[in-house]
Amino acid sequence: MPKRTFDVENYKHKAYLPTFPEETFEEPVEVKVVDRGLNADPEMKALLGAATKVDKITPAIGTRLEGINLANLSDKQKDEIALLAAQRGVLVFPDQEITIEEMLATTEYFGPVHLAAVTGVPSDPALRPVHIVFSDGTRAPDPLAISKPTWHSDQTYEINTPGLTSLKLITAPPTGSDTIWSAGYAVFSSFSPQFQRYLESLSALHSSGDQMIQFRAAGHFVRRQKTETIHPVVRVHPATGWKSLFVNPTYTKRIVGVPRAESDALMAFIKNQIEVQTECQVRVRWTENQVVMWDNRILWHTALFDSFPSVRHGLRTTPIAERPIGVQEYEKSTGRKALDWWTEKMRALGEDIEEDPKKLSKPAGAD
Repeated sequence: MPKRTFDVENYKHKAYLPTFPEETFEEPVEVKVVDRGLNADPEMKALLGAATKVDKITPAIGTRLEGINLANLSDKQKDEIALLAAQRGVLVFPDQEITIEEMLATTEYFGPVHLAAVTGVPSDPALRPVHIVFSDGTRAPDPLAISKPTWHSDQTYEINTPGLTSLKLITAPPTGSDTIWSAGYAVFSSFSPQFQRYLESLSALHSSGDQMIQFRAAGHFVRRQKTETIHPVVRVHPATGWKSLFVNPTYTKRIVGVPRAESDALMAFIKNQIEVQTECQVRVRWTENQVVMWDNRILWHTALFDSFPSVRHGLRTTPIAERPIGVQEYEKSTGRKALDWWTEKMRALGEDIEEDPKKLSKPAGAD
C-alpha cells in the first residue's frame, strides 16, 4: 500500500501550518487579572437577545448559540460571554467567519494572551500567541500509545493559568475527532460534604516537565524553562463564586503534604470520576468554521483520535486568568461564601434547599 502524503503546497491554509521557532520567551511572573464576567449583566440580555437560538446542550455543561457574530461583539456582549462561559463551561458558536487576527483581538479583551512554551505556532511572528492544532491525516493513531482519552486542562502549571480559550477549526474532518469536556464544578459537587472539605484543604504540584521531555524527544525547540507551580486542589471562579476541582490528570504530579500513597489514591479517584461521570460531560462535534469557547479554569477536555485519514486543523487563542484562588483565600479576600454548584442550581429552580449540606440531594450517580 502506498504511503499517505499531505500536499503542503496546495493546502489552502498553508500559512497556518505549525512551526517551531527557536525563540526564547521570558519566564512568567504573576499578573493581576480581573475577570470580565464580573462586569456582566446577570441576565445577559445583550448576548442572549442577539442570538437566534440558544440551546443548553446538557443540563450541567455546554450552550450552543446561533446567530452571534464573534467578529462584531460589543464589550457588553464580551463581558456576558465571560459570565456565560463561567456558568456553562463550554460555548459553541457555529458558522463563524472571524479571522485569526480578530480572534486574537477578542482574546486580548479577556486578559493577557498566553504564550505556549512548546507547541506549534504560525510562522508569522505577529501570531506567536496562536496555538495550532493539526493532524495531516497521514498516520493512523497508534493504539498502543493512545489507549483512552487524555483528559487535561491546558497549561495548569502556569502561575496565571489559562482562562477563556477559543478554538476554531479551519479544516474539520467529515466525522470524528470530537472534543469532550467535563465540568469540574459538577464533579466536585457530586462528592460528600466531608470529602469536599478535605479536598478544599489541599494543594497540588503542577509541572510542565513531561510535556517538555515529549517535545524535545520529537526534535522541537523548547521556548521556556520547565515550570512548576503549586495550586489549590479546589479553586473558586471569581465570576460565579462556584467551587471547582483543579486537579489535572496530565500536569498534576502529586498532592502536596500527604503521603505518596494517599496522593496517588486521590489522583486516581479524581481521574476516574472525570471519566465516568457522563452527566458532567458534553461532547461537541466539530464543523468547519465553528468556534468553541471554554473556561479552562473549571473544565477538563479530551480530543478523540478517530478521524484518520482526514485532516484536522484548528487555531486556538488563550488569555491568562487570575492565579487560582482556594476556598479559604476567596472567602477571606472577598467576604463572600464560596458556593456549591448543585446547591445553587437547585435554588435557582426554586427547590427548598436546607442549609445542612448533609441533607442536600446530590446528582445522579453520587453516593
